[in-house]
Amino acid sequence: MSTCIVGWAHTPFGKLPDEDVESLITQVSRQALADAQIEGADVDEVVLGTFNEGFSPQGFPASLILQSDDALRFKPAVRVENACATGSAAIHHGLRAIESGAARIVLVVGVEKMTALPGEDIAKTLLKAAYLKEEGDIRGGFAGVFARICDLYYQQFGEQTDALAHIAAKNHANGVHNPLAQIRKDLGYEFCRSLSDKNPVVVGNLKRTDCSLVSDGAAALVLADEETARQMERAVRFRATSQVSDFLPMSKRDIVRFEGCTRAWHQALQRADVTLDDLSFVETHDCFTIAELIEYEAMGLTAPGQGFRALKEGWVYPGGKLPVNLSGGLKSKGHPVGATGVSMHVLSAMQLTGTAPSEVQVKNPKLAGIYNMGGAAVASYVSILEPLV
Repeated sequence: MSTCIVGWAHTPFGKLPDEDVESLITQVSRQALADAQIEGADVDEVVLGTFNEGFSPQGFPASLILQSDDALRFKPAVRVENACATGSAAIHHGLRAIESGAARIVLVVGVEKMTALPGEDIAKTLLKAAYLKEEGDIRGGFAGVFARICDLYYQQFGEQTDALAHIAAKNHANGVHNPLAQIRKDLGYEFCRSLSDKNPVVVGNLKRTDCSLVSDGAAALVLADEETARQMERAVRFRATSQVSDFLPMSKRDIVRFEGCTRAWHQALQRADVTLDDLSFVETHDCFTIAELIEYEAMGLTAPGQGFRALKEGWVYPGGKLPVNLSGGLKSKGHPVGATGVSMHVLSAMQLTGTAPSEVQVKNPKLAGIYNMGGAAVASYVSILEPLV
């Protein structure tokens, strides 16, 4: 028997000065329980995903979920972390609890409060997801890590500024229709392609429009075993999942190949007994536009060095053969680190239940693919979701 998503909640992402980690957690926890039409007493376990690493002064946050409903008191609660894939790590923890028989219903929450820190401190905090012994002095923090990846990609396959601008423009155009997105503005290809006062170089070949956003926000899911899910009003089933971890130092890998991403996709598709062509859409981890470009290749949509073809042929746009990041992605929606993986699953569940915004709602979607990445392709999580019928 499989595990299903039976309820969800999602705050807007952005700069939320009136919210802290506690208020974000309790807000989505209550809303997700209400969405699933269950009470806290029905939950067997709670899991919190948050990167933190200095973003918030509050440590030991798992039990803050209990403050959303007194009936959650004395339930097992744990916090998990796996860099930018923290949200998916929390979901996997919940899946294992159900699949082992230890739980029937699990509440999973992902959260991050990033914007309270000065910009320099945000960069230092994010860089902790890199291998500091070798990468700690890279100019530009974590953006500098991906600028180095971008430089190496250009050296191997040629300059791809046009492709990166098309990715940024696509995701911002999609984000216009997502009421939860941090930036709901169609910036256009020319703006994303050109240097300007409003789109300056961040580091190397990456401009501001190539970089995901600093965000606050939270998302939550209610997971249930299939037997329980069939009694619910709606449910989305995990057809398959996969997690792959690679070396942390970039020096130990061919960093432009994202081999962990490739393996995770291969494992998940094999377990689901489907191919990439069977997917209705994909939500992928566009922390930087160069990451989305390489992910096209890593998932098998194109050959290495040919990711630009997915854009040139229109495959990844709404209405294409495999729309990518209809939510706007991290580029437009925002990237509160611990919440991102949960957000991807929430927005995919909305697509599969026909409740996404009409402008980007896929017609009769059958299967969703999700790729959530921690670090520079170090932690790779893939989920294949389908409506429970």
